[in-house]
Amino acid sequence: MTPTGSVNRKGPATVLSTTTRRLALLALVPAMLLGSLMIATPASAATATTTLESQIVGYTNWQRKAHGCGPVRLDNRLALAARGHSYHMARTGRFSHTGFGGSSFGYRITYKGYTAPLSENIAWGYRDAATTVRAWMASPGHRRNILNCKAKAVGVGVVYNTRGQAYYTQDFGWR
Repeated sequence: MTPTGSVNRKGPATVLSTTTRRLALLALVPAMLLGSLMIATPASAATATTTLESQIVGYTNWQRKAHGCGPVRLDNRLALAARGHSYHMARTGRFSHTGFGGSSFGYRITYKGYTAPLSENIAWGYRDAATTVRAWMASPGHRRNILNCKAKAVGVGVVYNTRGQAYYTQDFGWR
């Protein structure tokens, strides 16, 4: 106790506490730097994928316009469902409309919060958006999905496997 009756706050506990805080702060700096590097790498990859996904939407709308349909707008919920399915195909190497746990495209779309699923296109191995959409247009079922004038929204997901091969999913909705 000091002469005024207050407790001396400059004792060993305060020094230990200050030292502990400084060490904790020093330990956090490398972790924060490493964390920012880990975030930057996926963001760069996501930007490239998002560009390719946007190009697919553009080529899809070009085809729709050329055949008398209105454009489809990009819907984030459909994009999440499409990316999830592309991820599943890339990870498992299974090229199929059946997804994780036996899920259908309608289930995956509804699960992401979009309640009006219409159809799905998938592709594998193409190197760019134009070639992918051209291949879909050459396939009667995929062409029918792209040129269905009832479609109002679209989501696209492109995910690469460990060998750099792209898996594409294009999900359409009617609202």
